[in-house]
Parts: sequence; structure tokens; C-alpha cells
Amino acid sequence: MRGECRVRQASEKSYVVAVCLCMIFGVMGIHHFYLRKYIEGTIDLGMFITMIVLFMMGYEGWAMLVLLVDVIHTFVVTIMLLVGAVKDGSGKLVCYPGQKLN
Repeated sequence: MRGECRVRQASEKSYVVAVCLCMIFGVMGIHHFYLRKYIEGTIDLGMFITMIVLFMMGYEGWAMLVLLVDVIHTFVVTIMLLVGAVKDGSGKLVCYPGQKLN
């Protein structure tokens, strides 16, 4: 991207709503659907459903492994949201209050 000037735009999506959804319903991927990132939301929701099905079938070890992967992913996304490094489905930055765009 050398020599190219890109103007970063702020998302219309609420930072506070995105962070709250991620912290409360993060393993289900609800925050991804809110941010219009449907593929990531579907993957998160799929992992959550897979974990439930595996647990109900008696594969507790596999269920815990899927849950661990989902929790780690949710933790990473939450940190990225808190530092203002997440983009919505339109490619716009979900800014924390007072965040400056370059």
C-alpha cells in the first residue's frame, strides 16, 4: 500500500452494543451478525451448536475442545473490539469513543 492514501471510515454500528454482545453472547457469534459479518457469525453459531450436539451424544472431550476453540476466538475478538481493531461487514472500523481515525 505504499504511495496509496486510504481514508478509514467509522462504522455506524454501536461500539458499546458490539462489545456487550461479544462479552455476553460471544460463543454464539451474535456480535458478528450485529456487525453484518455473516460468515463469521455462522461459523461461531455452528461451533456452538456442534458443541451442544457433541455433549448430548456423550462426547464430552470433543465438546470441550470445540468450546475451548470458540472461547479463545471470542476472547481474541473481544480484545480486538476493545482496542478498536474490528471492522464491520462493510469494512468500516467499529470505533471506541474518542478513537481517532488516520
